[in-house]
Parts: sequence; C-alpha cells; structure tokens
Amino acid sequence: MNITFIGGGNMATALVGGLAAKGFDTKGVKVVEIQPEARERLKNAFGVACFEHASEAAPYGDIVVLAVKPQQLREAARAVAPNLGAELVLSIAAGIRLADLGRWLGGYPQLARCMPNTPALIGMGVTGLFARPEVDAGQRAHAQRVLEAVSEVIWVAEESLLDPVTAVSGSGPAYVFFFIEALERAARGLGLDDGAARRLAIGTFRGAAELAARSPDSPAVLRERVTSKGGTTERALATMRTDRLEEAIGRAVYAANDRAMELGSELGRD
Repeated sequence: MNITFIGGGNMATALVGGLAAKGFDTKGVKVVEIQPEARERLKNAFGVACFEHASEAAPYGDIVVLAVKPQQLREAARAVAPNLGAELVLSIAAGIRLADLGRWLGGYPQLARCMPNTPALIGMGVTGLFARPEVDAGQRAHAQRVLEAVSEVIWVAEESLLDPVTAVSGSGPAYVFFFIEALERAARGLGLDDGAARRLAIGTFRGAAELAARSPDSPAVLRERVTSKGGTTERALATMRTDRLEEAIGRAVYAANDRAMELGSELGRD
C-alpha cells in the first residue's frame, strides 16, 4: 500500500509513526507539507518522501489522507483534484461532509471520512469511520489499516453518525480532563499535596478505564461492585444524583452533537 498525506502536522506524524512502529515500509509514504521544518522533521524521523506542493507528490498511490485543518481542506482538495486517478481519499478534517469535499474535488466519488481523537497521538485513540458506497472492500481495508496504526476503528453506517462520534469521543477527552481537574481540586481541598492529588486522579481514571476495557461486565455492574451499602461511594454517588450529574453530561454531549452539525454546514460553504 502506498500512501500520500496532505498535511504533515500532529495527526499525520502520529499515523506515520504508528505505521512505522507496526512494520509498515515508510518508503511507500509521501507527505505534502508547506512548512520546511516539518518536512525535514518527517524525513529525518521516518524516511518518508516530502514535498511542498501536492502536484509534486503525484501519482499518490492507493490512498490520499487529507490531514489538514477543516479551514484548509477546500484548498487542499482543489490542489490534489487534478492528479487523482482511482485512489481512496480519506479526510481527517473534522466537520467537513463528504458531499462538500466531493464537490471541491470535482465530483470525485471514492471518499471516506473519519473522526479520530487526541489519544491517537500516543497510539491509544478511537476513530469513527465512514465510507461512501463507491469505496470498495480493498479501499476500506486500506483506510482501516492506516487508522488502526494509532487507534481502535469503529465503522458507522451513515455519515451523519460521525456527529455523535464527535460529541462522544472527539470531544470526550476534554470531558475526561475536566473530571480529572475536578478530582484534583477536591483532593487538594482535602489536604493532599499537588503531586499526590494529580497522581491519584489520573491513576484512578487510567485504572478504571482499563478495568472497564478488560472486563466482560458493563460499567454499571462494575460501579455496583465498588458501591458498598452505607459506604463512602454510595454517599458520593447520591450527591451526584442529587446534582443530576448524569443529565448534565447528557446535555453536554447533545450540545456537542448539535454544534458538530452546525459546523458541518458552516465549514462546507463555498
């Protein structure tokens, strides 16, 4: 498989690095990046071929990964369009719908779109992925292989479902960081020093998430096992229920979903 990345930022770097770590031959990778420092860094780190302009990287190979910011996607699409043949075009840019991307590519049909999240930067992400019907099984496998270099991949049946993926996992790390901050703050308020507060908060999140990932039981069952009748956990959870924390989290996710839909409309304007 030969891959061309348009954009050499954090996500492209993570994907190239993840592929290299899994034994992928990076001689089959090209990167188009306007910043000379970034080109040099990628070339030195992974041995990939780097170019300043998209036309210089043609032919692109099996898959073109558009790894640019949403505001840059229209320009990037128009730069690659003249040299497309039968490649799969995979967009990592948040919010841009495939109908708009396809229009900017002159009606090109073989498109896929994904929504990764920031833990992909350390190889622990989770990514929602959608492909148009014109994308064949081989191209789907290519897209999955690229993304699995840094994340778990979850296929969705409709492109619109990438909005809730964005609301849950795309924005989700910020929710987790917010909760960690709150735990840290409470720990410090109870007299623990800064270092202990942080280690307790992060270690608890890390361990609980890993336990949930490995256990065949649901999070609800795991929660019940921690909650002894009349104990400390029961009282804490009672307070959260009184404050309607679950409802507040639900409202937050729905608000993020609404904003994802709005951004799709805003960013796709010509």
